[in-house]
Amino acid sequence: MMTTVSNQRSRIHPHKFTLWVAMGSIVMMFAGLTSAYIVRRNQANWLEFSLPAVFWYSTAVILVSSLTMHLALKSFKARQMQRYRQFITVTAILGVLFAALQFQGFTYLGAHGVKLIGEGSNPAASFLAIITGLHVLHVLGGVIAILVIFIRAFSARLKSYNAVPIEIVSTYWHFVDILWIYLFIFFSITH
Repeated sequence: MMTTVSNQRSRIHPHKFTLWVAMGSIVMMFAGLTSAYIVRRNQANWLEFSLPAVFWYSTAVILVSSLTMHLALKSFKARQMQRYRQFITVTAILGVLFAALQFQGFTYLGAHGVKLIGEGSNPAASFLAIITGLHVLHVLGGVIAILVIFIRAFSARLKSYNAVPIEIVSTYWHFVDILWIYLFIFFSITH
C-alpha cells in the first residue's frame, strides 16, 4: 500500500497579496517622486528652507501609533477584546493627530513665506507639498481602515475572531509609518 503525502503549500491570503502589490506600487510612486525631487533640486530656482519642528512631533506620533497598532493586533489575537478596543482607539486618534500635525506644519511654512503651490511658489516647496500630501492621503486611507475595524470592535453583534482584516490594516499602517520615516529622513537630508 502506498501512502500519499499531501504537499500543501502555505498560501498567502488573497487580500494580503493585493495589499503587498499595492504597497509595491506606492513604493515605486514615492521612489519616482523623490528621484524627481533630487533631479530638480540640482537646477536653478531652488529655495532652501528648514522643515518646521512640528514634523518631528508628527514623526513621534506616527511611531507611537505603529506601536499601538501592533499591540492592538496582539491583543486581538489573544482575544483580549477590551485591550484591543483601547489600542485601536488610541491608534485611530494618533492617526488623525498625525494628519493634523502635518497640516499645522504646512500652515507654518505658509505663514513664514514658503508658498507651497500656485503662482509665486517654489519647486522645493511644491515638491514637499505634493510628496507629503500624498503620504497624508495614504495615512487618511489607513485611518479610515482603522475606523472601520474600530467600529467593528465595538459592534455588539459581531463576534468574529478572524484576524486577517486586522493583520491587513496593521501591515498597511506599519507601511505608512516606514514610508513617513523614509520621507522625513529624505527631506531632512536634502533641505
